Amino acid sequence: MTEIPEHLRKRAEEARKKAESSEDSASGSDSSESDPAASKIPAHLLERSKSAKQKEPAAAVAVAGVGTAVATATAVADAPTMTGPAGHTQRLLTVVKAGSIQDVKSKPMDKVHTWPHLIIVEFGAALFVTAFLSIFSIFVNAPLLELANVNATPNPSKAPWYFLGLQELLTMFHPMVAGVTIPGIGLIILVMAPYIDKNPSNKPEDRKFAVGLFTLFMFFWAVLTLIGSFFRGPGFNFIFPWADGLFFEL
Repeated sequence: MTEIPEHLRKRAEEARKKAESSEDSASGSDSSESDPAASKIPAHLLERSKSAKQKEPAAAVAVAGVGTAVATATAVADAPTMTGPAGHTQRLLTVVKAGSIQDVKSKPMDKVHTWPHLIIVEFGAALFVTAFLSIFSIFVNAPLLELANVNATPNPSKAPWYFLGLQELLTMFHPMVAGVTIPGIGLIILVMAPYIDKNPSNKPEDRKFAVGLFTLFMFFWAVLTLIGSFFRGPGFNFIFPWADGLFFEL
């Protein structure tokens, strides 16, 4: 059931009190009708009260033999009728739906739909990368080496460039520390970063902790990769590439 607003309840209560006061005044006006100057009730209100009293007996006779349902109608007929100056019936209570008094103005949001805005950009980027790789592979041959010889191990024997940082750590620490402990600590820190920094902003200037942590991680790993790529020669010994040559192949 729709809840009736509070201001409408108050308005109906005030109208009910006015109706009761007018009825009391009309009942006491019988004694003052002989002296119109002593009565302070307007003449049109006295006429309205008389007409209401004349209608009440007729309504009571009409509903005398009808039952319980008609008894309710009798109670309604006994209620004072509120009419305006021109005889128009005034409604005391109006039920207003909650949705009609709510603010439905749309608020601006900094979000867009995935389709078509994001999907179109990603699809365009995928097409561009595919076209670039296709054209690049036509004019540049893949850097493939000769068949591997099991009797001649290349020196230096280097891992692919994306593993050279880990291989560089193996030259500085014990394999358990370099291969498990240090990478594990780095992964745990990256996993815990969203729970440490709970800033909801998407702007880089507001995410100094996250940007600083990622920059530190990338700088640390890039330095290890560069050292393993260009500063390690035969026997994986430290060299200077401008003096001893370049020992790096893709």
